[in-house]
Amino acid sequence: MTPRVPPLPIEEWGDDAVAALRAAWGDAAVDRLLAAGADVPNVLGTLLRHPGLAGPFLAYNAVLLRRPAVEPRLRELMVLRVAWRTRSNYEWAQHVRIARSCGITDTEIDAIGRDDTDPGDWSALEAGLLAATDQLLDRHRIDDATWARLAEHLDERQLIEVAFVVGTYTCLAMVFNSVGIELDADLQTVDAPSLPE
Repeated sequence: MTPRVPPLPIEEWGDDAVAALRAAWGDAAVDRLLAAGADVPNVLGTLLRHPGLAGPFLAYNAVLLRRPAVEPRLRELMVLRVAWRTRSNYEWAQHVRIARSCGITDTEIDAIGRDDTDPGDWSALEAGLLAATDQLLDRHRIDDATWARLAEHLDERQLIEVAFVVGTYTCLAMVFNSVGIELDADLQTVDAPSLPE
């Protein structure tokens, strides 16, 4: 499938795109990227079609990825559930790879695709986070019982971040699915369960 919005090649980045990245990531990181002149991930090239949005979004998303209140393993379980439920192939492949680096096993990745949140497969907190993810996707709210279960393990900052993780990656899945973002070459070789049709 041809993307509806193709990624902006690095050689076509204007001053506004570079400024957006500098604001989000800092000068050193952007200088390294520009000096390498390498292919950039399709997600970055696609987002840079709208630099005014890309810069603030990337800065915000860096909080979830680099300074999280919720530990990365737990974040990735929620992101995987979102990617599975939204059928976002790009998000799924990317986060299967990230999940493995956070200690999530292939058996656990397979279990993400099941509709239930059987506590036999997960810790009480993990089962609660998967239930919360489903509730946010289905009803846009974590129910009282699930919130109470999560509150036994998470503080207020973490509880707020749970909703932001699910909301952020649901938004990204909608964008990826709508613009037809293609898998990068390195994502095409990720060994991941196939998403259902």
